[in-house]
Amino acid sequence: MAGESKTEKATDKKRRDERKRGNIFMSRDVVTLASLLVMFFSIKILFPFFYGQIKEYMVNSISKAGNTTSVTNTFVINGMIEFMLMFLKLAVPLLIISMLVSIVATMFQTKMLFVTEGFKPKFNRLSPLQGIKKIISIRSVVEIVKGLIKITILLVILFQYIKSRIVDFPRLMSIDLISSVTYILSIVMGMIINIGIAFAAVSVFDYFYQWWDYERQIKMSKEEIKEEYKQLEGDPKIKGKIKENQRKIAMSRMMQSVPTADVVIKNPTHFAVALKYDMEKGVGAPVVVAKGQDELALRIIKVAEENNIYVIENKPLARAIYAAVDINMQIPVDYYGAVAEILVYVYKLKNKL
Repeated sequence: MAGESKTEKATDKKRRDERKRGNIFMSRDVVTLASLLVMFFSIKILFPFFYGQIKEYMVNSISKAGNTTSVTNTFVINGMIEFMLMFLKLAVPLLIISMLVSIVATMFQTKMLFVTEGFKPKFNRLSPLQGIKKIISIRSVVEIVKGLIKITILLVILFQYIKSRIVDFPRLMSIDLISSVTYILSIVMGMIINIGIAFAAVSVFDYFYQWWDYERQIKMSKEEIKEEYKQLEGDPKIKGKIKENQRKIAMSRMMQSVPTADVVIKNPTHFAVALKYDMEKGVGAPVVVAKGQDELALRIIKVAEENNIYVIENKPLARAIYAAVDINMQIPVDYYGAVAEILVYVYKLKNKL
């Protein structure tokens, strides 16, 4: 099994087991791209708020600096506290938005999966051999190639944007601050959109690569599929033995019912049907308590004769009842007449004795 190639697609059970262990395919590039795009568009939407906060901080800082004759420790500490508060007002909304987008993107790909398997310590990760295998694996090569592609895309887009708009930068000196910042922000957003489109293509590639790599990792060998089938359905050999034991038990119970029958109808050695009619109830129809073919039919006849049960030969009736009625079931209406004649004949023979 160790050398057997894994060429078969993973079964549903295998996928469920892998999912329970937290082994699912997920593209982190998709999560990163969604988080960055939403965050940058949030910056654009929240820019008036950011501008107001920065302006308020600058005005207060300049005003306090102008009214201060000496720089003390208290002045410096208060200034740092005010700067940190301003920074938190700007950063916290973006961090929350980025975190929420990352959670949503991750849960969308994992279909709300949460497992604790990843929190358990795995000491095999400390193995140098395992580390070397990861370094020279296909996945590591793909990650390196993706990183190079991302850097190349980023540099090309930045170069093209700066090259096409560098002539406009000197003009920013002659316009007001808000207009300059707005223009620069529009350039930045344009670059982000182009970078986002390019990175989206990389993310699509990464998504399908992660799916392909995941499917490759969870492939199963034919022997593994057989073993899984045995676990789910049971070993065919064991199931066969169980059925054989059940058949023997049922056969033993059936043979024990033969002495309770009123009559056995045979054909003459190929089929035998043991019938019992409860005269005390006076309702219903005769019941087949045992039936058999060939060797089993001979055994039924032998047991009946040993217990003084009358054995009557009727070829068509024995064959018909054997084919139409199961054990412990009443005979159909179609056979009432023929069976009644046999029972009456048997009862007469018993009364003569």
